[in-house]
Amino acid sequence: MIEIWLNPACSKCRTAESELRAAGVDYTVRRYLDEPPTVAELEDVLARLALQPWDIARTADARKLGVSLPARDAAHRAQWLDLLATYPRLLQRPILTAADGTTVVGRDPDSLSRVIAAG
Repeated sequence: MIEIWLNPACSKCRTAESELRAAGVDYTVRRYLDEPPTVAELEDVLARLALQPWDIARTADARKLGVSLPARDAAHRAQWLDLLATYPRLLQRPILTAADGTTVVGRDPDSLSRVIAAG
């Protein structure tokens, strides 16, 4: 089973969902704009990705939302997490997690293949 955090208006999300269907894997959809991830969920995803919050942020969207982004450093990490939880539109998408914990930002074919193989 794979969980996919997606925005149906996003072409990369639609492509990822299409690839999941084509591969015949079971998956669940979380529309993260309707059900934003908590800070704890973001921490879990970031640990699995081995990334920092600013690595999965859409910084151009911050300007559109009128959000000022903090510095990209450990001292501001908690602020980043709060921003991503408060403004889920800032998240890179789609984020996919397989039952074995494999997690990817599925914006490219290799990442999608890796999570599908783990699913």
